Amino acid sequence: MTLIDVTGFGAAPGVRADAAPAVAAALRAATAQPGPVELRFPPGDYHLWPDGARRRELYVSNTVGDDPRHRDKTIALLVEAADDLVISGQGARLILHGLQTTFAVLDSRRVRIEGLAFDFAVPTVVDATVVAAGVAAGRAFRVISVPEATLFRTEGRSVLWHGEPLGAGAYAWQGRDALEYTQVHDPARGRTRRAPNPLFDRVRGVETVGRREIRIEYDHGETPAGLGLVYQMRLTTRDHPGALVLDSAEVTLSGLRFGFLHGFGVVAQASRDVTVESCEFRAPPGTGRHSAGFADFVQFSGCSGRAVVRDCLFDGPHDDPVNVHGTYLRVSGRPGPRTLELEYAHPETAGMPQFSPGDRIEIVDRETLSPIATAAVERVRQPSGRDHDAPLRTIVLTVAAALPGGLAGRAAVENVTRTPAVHIARNVFRNVPTRGVLVSTRRPVLIEENRFERTGMAAVYVSCDAAEWWESGPVRDLTVRGNEIVEPGGPGVFVDPRNSRSEPGRPIHRGVVVEANRFVLDGVPALDAKDTGGLRFRGNEVVRAGVPGWDVVLRSCPDAEIEAAGEPLRVTATGPHRENRS
Repeated sequence: MTLIDVTGFGAAPGVRADAAPAVAAALRAATAQPGPVELRFPPGDYHLWPDGARRRELYVSNTVGDDPRHRDKTIALLVEAADDLVISGQGARLILHGLQTTFAVLDSRRVRIEGLAFDFAVPTVVDATVVAAGVAAGRAFRVISVPEATLFRTEGRSVLWHGEPLGAGAYAWQGRDALEYTQVHDPARGRTRRAPNPLFDRVRGVETVGRREIRIEYDHGETPAGLGLVYQMRLTTRDHPGALVLDSAEVTLSGLRFGFLHGFGVVAQASRDVTVESCEFRAPPGTGRHSAGFADFVQFSGCSGRAVVRDCLFDGPHDDPVNVHGTYLRVSGRPGPRTLELEYAHPETAGMPQFSPGDRIEIVDRETLSPIATAAVERVRQPSGRDHDAPLRTIVLTVAAALPGGLAGRAAVENVTRTPAVHIARNVFRNVPTRGVLVSTRRPVLIEENRFERTGMAAVYVSCDAAEWWESGPVRDLTVRGNEIVEPGGPGVFVDPRNSRSEPGRPIHRGVVVEANRFVLDGVPALDAKDTGGLRFRGNEVVRAGVPGWDVVLRSCPDAEIEAAGEPLRVTATGPHRENRS
């Protein structure tokens, strides 16, 4: 193996000078060598500034769609057309400045990134902890404390939060007071939830009272709530993916530590055989920070082969830690008997190629999500995902056989070739405001031996949706086994296809097995399922720690088998179904 050291190209650990040009030169040298090659970062901190970073026009799922303001992505570590490359850095930390994608692996095979730590000099989430609250001289007040990394200034009755000054002196980002989105973290209870932000309601004045503390006075005399809570505030534009694996195969991310990810997490898109193992997504302890991500942590979109997430810690996202899905495209026209005009329907997803000749598609009714027809792709006219020369929201698809009529406006199309098998094992999910794992793929899925701690919503969520997020598709072989699910805010396992109309005898999901899990519940069911055939719920321990409720909720679930491991289960069922209990 050829060994290349980034310090040989001028990158110097332990200084704030911009290492981006040197790192880019080292990466170019590494990818130019025939593999195998190891690119090594010696221990120490490396600062990467956006001025010296590389840029690419890219269109990424669930980010900013085709918004022309955010076409170009700034990328700290750019790997292009690599074959058999290892990037290693045990003891090395890469500190990003401004708004950047941490790393991108494009058009590559057999790439492994291991041992590195990543963080931002100024995270784009403000974690404000209420350290004092009360009434003085008839006026309510709170004192909030923010981390050392958070930059701000007070202006009259307002607080301006901002990033670093870059270029001509403009801030990398800025916003006022509560920004655009808030979630509330309760360190004492180990819970994070989406909630209103009262910090800047009816403000009379603000002042800095310590180096990192702000006193907010209100125009009323009621004692404020929230002492000890952390209000996690941010803007909502996902202008970058946090990291990206695009059009690549056999990529492994191992032993990485993400102190913060700006934008939309680690996205694997249109890639094959991607593994995330032994990684830690968590704000650095002792910094006063609690948010480790701006949105999701890991997303697989339109992938194939195997998607593997194992032995990771997910702590402090602003959306779902793990999401695996495809993308439904709306049928907007039918120019010919074998040709469909398709369009991206969600504003945060557009510009990506979706099909290759030979791929198989499934056409579904948008209301029922039931299949209408399948076909093989013959030719396609679509965006490239790398430029804006072609229309970014529309795709014209020709298949090998004639299609039924009446599809425009009522149908959606999924590429069923780009669907991965999934293994999610031995991970810990905590301080999550949403769901723990979302999964929508028809290939085998095994979710086992994970610990879900007080997720704000369901621990495991199965959707399928051609109306809102347009995330496809149905599950056919899903096993949830041997997990510990502790006090979720929604059903422990929630199988919830977003169809507006059910068809008796045509369930959307099939092959769901929930077995040998331990559920600790407070007012929510262990399993809530809709339009799912052949459910198996067996050998699960259900512990009621608070408000009693149904253990299993079934809605139009034929041939369900519900087996109690101990005391009888409380089961409610509605709609057409056949249930076998033991």
